[in-house]
Amino acid sequence: MRTHTAVARASIVPEIALHLASEITPIWQATEEWLKERNIEPPFWAFAWPGGQATARLLLDEPARVAGKRVLDFAAGCGIAAIAAAKSGAALVEAAEIDPLALAAVRLNATLNGVSVATPEGDIVGAPCRWDVILAGDVCYEAPMTAHILPWLRGMAATGADVLLADPGRAYLPREGLEPLSRHAVPTTLELEDRTLREVTLFRLLP
Repeated sequence: MRTHTAVARASIVPEIALHLASEITPIWQATEEWLKERNIEPPFWAFAWPGGQATARLLLDEPARVAGKRVLDFAAGCGIAAIAAAKSGAALVEAAEIDPLALAAVRLNATLNGVSVATPEGDIVGAPCRWDVILAGDVCYEAPMTAHILPWLRGMAATGADVLLADPGRAYLPREGLEPLSRHAVPTTLELEDRTLREVTLFRLLP
């Protein structure tokens, strides 16, 4: 993982260093066919996606949202939001991912930033709520994914968890049951997105 990435900082979250893919790293140039031949999932963990960046920015700017609380970064990717929660004084931070490589990336990035993030293995959807705050950045990009996770996340909100959903305009974002909290302009690249800037909205997901 260290060999195929470079330490960098996301555009709107310079406080956090991450092992990321860039045009100078081999994994940036790896094709889908190359990954499939080696039984490797697409390296979503090697990029700081707009939703994660916006969530991290919000927590670093408003640490009271997570200070002293139990936090889950759901579909954590590189772990940028989890690391921001830890830096903002969360009592406990967990990062959930179904890709073991993503969990390894989160651990590597947490160590790089001197914070502690737990990484439970497997699909956490369906687990009972043990968190005060759940962060979900950029998770509504596919219909099956959204259908799988949204009822559970709404259930978490119904139990009293503060569920924060960051979305940069994905097609399957629900049209109701969302309370807008903040907006963030996040620079991106045409290699990852169809534009060079994404407007990310942070919502509170309602039961």
